[in-house]
Amino acid sequence: MYQISASRERGLLWLLALTQFTIIMDFMVMMPLGPQIMHAFAIGPAAFATAVSAYALCSGISSLLAATYIDRFDRRRLLLTVYALFALSNLGCAMAPTFQLLLVARAFAGLTGGVLASIIMAIVGDVIPPQRRGAATGTIMTSFALAAVAGVPAGISLGAKFGWSSPFYLLVGLSLIIWMAGAWLVPSLTEHLGAKPTPLSRVIPNLIALIFEPRHLNAFALTFVMMCANMLVIPFISPVLVANYSIAPQQITWIYMAGGAATFFTSRIVGRLVDRFGKHLVFRVVGVCSMFPILFITHMPALRFLEVVAFFPFFMVAMSSRIIPLQALLTTVTEPARRGAFLSVNSAIQSLGTGCGAWLGGLLLSTSDDGRIVGYGLNGWLAVTLVAVTLALIGRVKALAPMEQLRTA
Repeated sequence: MYQISASRERGLLWLLALTQFTIIMDFMVMMPLGPQIMHAFAIGPAAFATAVSAYALCSGISSLLAATYIDRFDRRRLLLTVYALFALSNLGCAMAPTFQLLLVARAFAGLTGGVLASIIMAIVGDVIPPQRRGAATGTIMTSFALAAVAGVPAGISLGAKFGWSSPFYLLVGLSLIIWMAGAWLVPSLTEHLGAKPTPLSRVIPNLIALIFEPRHLNAFALTFVMMCANMLVIPFISPVLVANYSIAPQQITWIYMAGGAATFFTSRIVGRLVDRFGKHLVFRVVGVCSMFPILFITHMPALRFLEVVAFFPFFMVAMSSRIIPLQALLTTVTEPARRGAFLSVNSAIQSLGTGCGAWLGGLLLSTSDDGRIVGYGLNGWLAVTLVAVTLALIGRVKALAPMEQLRTA
């Protein structure tokens, strides 16, 4: 385990959170820019959906491929290299003269973003002791709140005033600043390289063995089911609010800002609770608590706009709070020498669960003659059922024993 000062540790965690913020904003800001992009390139919704799904698909593929090499390099060097490529991908998005080149740039952004997410959690696992990883993960998770509160609204405002490409130029600028801070703050992280590098002829067989190890399969199953449960509900909130509750599209920003602001404050609190009461217990408690907001938002009665704004923080906090104990637990499942590879595969599983949940959720919905979206209640019940499955699966995900962690560190 690396030893760094408390002040540098705080700085490193906030740097990683800001890095994660740019990754999340890059993915999230595409969707509200849809109308402008479709108009600029004269494409339809199906083509635009291809650009959105290309990111998720390439993110999953890159995460899986990263498992073959992520533990063969200094984490610092790998982070700075891939993050520089991520900034270039956003520059490519901003400057794309045709939709085909935009599609290529989005795919490249997915390739780099998927790897970065794995590197970030691998660094947390390398630097932060297991007993404090809940609080550290809570700090990283504030990136989701920052994206909802500041990133996406800023991107929407810039897009409306200066054109659809302006949010991507903003991301390039932010990435350059964060990259320079990373070059100063992130230490060289090479202890996981102590063992002799795996021969290239053994890389693929070792990856297959890593995937199918029972301890890892339990973790992958939990990740997949949880992401499916989330994506059965989350992608359809905005369309349902607009179609069924007559909320104006421009008002959706305020709803997400309210939810993001709440999670900004609660993420670190939940992280400290994880360290105090244990990852499994906190996951089960917040899992049960999340069922009620899920059912409410998918069976919501007629509410005024301000009432929806007041409710949404409860939903966002409940959904995001499950991720914190899970991510903290995942950093303890395998030994340091394979942690990066394990987290890369898990990131790929997460992308797969995201795609499957959204796809299934879309299949269950239909549009009535009066333009209302019907079937959302079924999505809610199915999501709650999957949440119940995660409560059973969490008991099967075990951390390495303390002595084994010390022996393999």
